[in-house]
Amino acid sequence: MPVTAFEIMVSKVLAMSLVVLVASAFSLVVVAHWILEVPLQGSLPLFMAGTALQLFATTSLGIFLATVAGSMPQFGLLLMLILLPLQVLSGGLTPRESMPEIIQLIMNFAPNTHFISMAQAILFRGAGIDVVWPDFLWLIAIGTALFLFSLGRFRAFLR
Repeated sequence: MPVTAFEIMVSKVLAMSLVVLVASAFSLVVVAHWILEVPLQGSLPLFMAGTALQLFATTSLGIFLATVAGSMPQFGLLLMLILLPLQVLSGGLTPRESMPEIIQLIMNFAPNTHFISMAQAILFRGAGIDVVWPDFLWLIAIGTALFLFSLGRFRAFLR
């Protein structure tokens, strides 16, 4: 029985996400909490759930970009053009409030923005699901949209 494009996509997303999720949990608990003795205010399972959603969205974005690029060098350049601005404008390096309103509006459609907001709320302020649920919904919506776009491109690529 042939493997479908959906099964290939899901396996890629799960494989990449699982590795990064385990590394994130290890670095947060072992390195930050135990070795560096940084106090963690919020729920680790809630943070890891948000991290899983972020990984779903960014892995789907990566697969989409891979289907757009014609070669590995093009993919690398495309990643730099997309991922660096996403990271810089997400609110992790500089406050989003200091950015022009149009940039703030555009960045609402980037998964990094909602992950940074969610992670800061959970880890620094001890927020629960009652506070971060909008970020979770945004990550689900962005991840699903990117996955569906990627799946469509991937199916066309396989033909």
